[in-house]
Order: sequence, then C-alpha cells, then structure tokens
Amino acid sequence: MKRSVSSSGSRFPKSIFWIVLAVLLVTSGISVGIIVGMQEAEWAPIIQTHIMVFYWILASFILTLLIRARMKVTYDQPLQKISDATKRVASGDFSVRIDPIHEEGSQDYLDVMIHDLNAMIAELGSIETLKTDFVSNVSHEIKTPISVIQNYAQLLQSPDLTEQERNDYSRAISDAAMRLSSLITNILRLNRLENQKLAPSAVEFDLSSQLTECLLGYESIWEEKNIELNPEIEDDVRIRSDPELLTIVWNNLLSNAFKFTEEGGTVSISLKEDGDTAVIKIRDSGCGMSTETVKHIFDKFYQGDTSRATQGNGLGLALVKRIIDIVGGTVQVESTPGEGSEFTVRLNVNN
Repeated sequence: MKRSVSSSGSRFPKSIFWIVLAVLLVTSGISVGIIVGMQEAEWAPIIQTHIMVFYWILASFILTLLIRARMKVTYDQPLQKISDATKRVASGDFSVRIDPIHEEGSQDYLDVMIHDLNAMIAELGSIETLKTDFVSNVSHEIKTPISVIQNYAQLLQSPDLTEQERNDYSRAISDAAMRLSSLITNILRLNRLENQKLAPSAVEFDLSSQLTECLLGYESIWEEKNIELNPEIEDDVRIRSDPELLTIVWNNLLSNAFKFTEEGGTVSISLKEDGDTAVIKIRDSGCGMSTETVKHIFDKFYQGDTSRATQGNGLGLALVKRIIDIVGGTVQVESTPGEGSEFTVRLNVNN
C-alpha cells in the first residue's frame, strides 16, 4: 500500500525551526534592550562588549540545549527503538513491533521507515514459520519412503521368501524410491519457481496437441481402472507460453483426476478458445473435496484425503498454482464431496 508523507513531515522538523526562530527573536529583542540600557547608563565600551559576548554565549548554550532536547525526542529515541528492534529480529524474535511516532495524516519519514520495518518483520516472521513448516513436512515426507525401503530391504534378506514375496517386496522398494525421487524433484522445481530462477520461455505451440499427448500418457491407467474418458478438445488451439512448464501442470491435474477416480468412474477433459483465452477443464467423478480442503488445496504438502497420502507428497498442486501464476493464467477448483472435482485453467492465447 502506498504511503504518503504530510507536508509537516520534512527531514528537518518544523518544531525545531520554530524553536530556533522563537529563541533568536527573543534573544535579539533582549540584546537590543541590554545595549540600549548600557548606553543610557554610559557604561564603558569594553564592559558593554564583554557583557554582550557573555550574553550571546549564554543564548547559544540555551538554544543548543533546546535543539538537542527536541532532536532527542524527534530522532534519537525513535532511532534507538529501531536499533533495539533490529537487534531483537537478528536474534530470532519476529514478534517485535514499533509504534508510530505521529498520528495518521501527520507522519514524517521516520514513521514511514517504522511502517516499512514493521512490515518487513511481519514478512520475515511469516517466512520463518513457512520455513519451519516446510522443513518439518519435508522431513516427514522423506522419512516415510526411506522407512519403507529400509523395512522391505530387511525382509528381502530372509532366505525363506517365496518368489512372489520377493517380487512384492522389490516392487514396494521401487515404488518408495520413485516416490522419494518425485518428492525431491518437485521440491527442487518449486524452489526454483518460487525464487524466480526458472523463468518462463514463451513460444507459440499447439495446446490441443500437448493436452492430447499428456492424456495419452495415462492410457494404461484409465484402461486398467475401466474409466470412461470424455475428451472435448478443440483442434489447433495455439497459444504463446512455456510448453515445458505447462506440461507439468497437465500431468499433475490428469494424474490427480485418474488417481481419485474409482474404477468405472468418469474423467472429462475439455479445451476451448474463448476470445483471447484458452479454457481448459479437467473433471473427475472421484471422492470430491470439502470446502475446507478446497481452501488449502494449493498449499504445499496439503493432502485433504489422508487415506491416499502414500500416492503423493502434496506438492503437485502447489506446483500447478505457481506455474499458472508465472505464465499469467488462473486456476480454479470446484468440488463436491462424493461427486468429484473440476479444475479450470485459463490462459492468455497471446502472452
């Protein structure tokens, strides 16, 4: 939010200006009176000179004390508060806040500095919380597949295993290793995206063909689960965007659609061009989501259906949201528990 500094909020406070002006006027008037009095009394010039020198030394001393007192209130004390706050932040205390010096409408540059410092501390506190949660979640997500690998590796050492058991245990180890690899890959992708190290590369390409190719990649899954597929993809919808990043989006959305759709269910995917916008809808007839789950579905590591936690790591939709934001599109979700979910992505045709 843009903040304004009032006319009274100059770098040199008007209060000090008025103090100096008032003191100079008073001392000048007094000095004139002293000179007139000494002349009427016919004091010796040398005495008049010494008296005036002493008078102006005293006046300067008083003026300096007044300015120093005002400067202490105006600058020293607020700057000391800012210094103390930064030291507490450096030691890890993100709860510190500094009260503004002036009321709204009469704020000066120090008030703006305090406002910005409070905003920075709040943001740092938020980042610290996110980092702590992120490390905790990553540790948990990495620990789970490692435990699976360790347990089944120990079971494989048994000499009495049947060939079927040995194959099952090996498959479990392979699945856990793939999950761990996927987790690390997604973490690295998300980190690069959030730190803007992965900039979009805009080229013109056929979105219709891309969606079709991504969909065909899940043919074995929909055939195995006997899922009815309803594609409605317009031909030759061309857009200018980053095809590599968008492939990640479609794979994540389609993977979730087939994963949460029960055997014999339905998955629909549509693409249509609406003016300068390409609208992609992916709908499944799966378990659906509650309103609370929908609110957090794009948060990192959030998994509304904990019974399927072994099939993902809660980073896929966070990646989707971040990529869509980067390429300048929007993503929305509508869901009803027990009826399924629909994700709608809108992309500008000419970015």
